Order: sequence, then structure tokens, then C-alpha cells
Amino acid sequence: MHDLTEGVRRFKRDSFPPRAELFAHLADHHRPTTLFIGCSDARVLPELICASEPGELFVIRTAGNLVPAHAPARADGIAASIEYAVTVLGVSSIVVCGHSACGAMTALAEGHDLTGAPAVADWLRHAAPPLSATATGAGAVTVDALIRRNVLAQLTNLAGHPSVARALAAGTVTLYGWVYDIATGTVERLDPATGRGTALAA
Repeated sequence: MHDLTEGVRRFKRDSFPPRAELFAHLADHHRPTTLFIGCSDARVLPELICASEPGELFVIRTAGNLVPAHAPARADGIAASIEYAVTVLGVSSIVVCGHSACGAMTALAEGHDLTGAPAVADWLRHAAPPLSATATGAGAVTVDALIRRNVLAQLTNLAGHPSVARALAAGTVTLYGWVYDIATGTVERLDPATGRGTALAA
């Protein structure tokens, strides 16, 4: 807690003053342009990766950057946040970002025993389709391949949410699949048709 408290002190002393005017504006205005859906992993910081200022990104973070498929009978915070971002805030872009060395995808690809973490095991069922699709004839799954296929699968789930489907039909939102490499800082944009990645910056 001491580290966090000291961090707050540094924020108030060093980071806040140069942005005081921005924060004064944000106190009454909330108009992010992008919904960023990333992993809960502490090594993945959307605002840092995108060099974004406060107010620019609306962020959802889940283990494995998973987006449960729309379920009309079940309300949840992720579905509500997606709907709010699209319907109320009017974001024009949605990014689903996976990352290297993802613990969730590693557990699935390597078949880790999750009996001691039943909530995690239940949550990871949302990655079952990409896991099945990634398996080779011999049944082996590489973590890297699963990370990429999972991003594309979550984009499909995302597109099935009514608010996103309506925005896509109206041409007011665009979906993107990214993969972030922790060791190099490289971010690749995935081609939904081929699954191949193209680096966003050299």
C-alpha cells in the first residue's frame, strides 16, 4: 500500500498539474473514441501502449481478453460496459487486444490443472471455440497460435452483441484485433480473414 500511496503523491505533484486543464474539462465531459478490450494482466497497460491521454480510451479488462457471447437472459458487467460504450458514448472503434505470454491462453494450450481455481476454469470456457479450432491433427496447440485465434474469436463474440451489431450495420463502428508483444513492444493488427499480423509501427 505504501507504494500506491507514494504513487498517488507523485501523480498529484508531477502528473496532474500539467494536465489540470484537461482534467477540469474531463470533469464534465466523457467522450472516448475507442473501446479497448484487453487482458487483466498487469504487464498490459492500454493507455501506455497507445500513448493515450485520460479520456481517450474506454477500457474493459478481463482474464484472457475474453468477451462472452451475448446472452439475452444474463446481464453482466462486460455486456453492460460494451453497450454503454457503443450506445451512450458513441465510440467509433473497438479493439480486442491479446498479448504474448498470456497466462489464460497458456493454461488452455498446455492443459494446466485448474481444479484449485474453479472460477478461472469456468471463465476460460469462453475460449473453448478458439482452443478447439487451433488444435492440430496431433492435438497440440501452440500458445502463440491460440492467442491470435482467441482475439479473432472474441471479435466474433463482440459482433454478436446487439449494440455492436447495430453499429456495424450502420457503419458507425469498426472492430480491430491486436496482439501486443511484451518483450519487444510490438503491436500487430490481425487480418480477420487470414489471421496474419501486420506490425502497426516499426
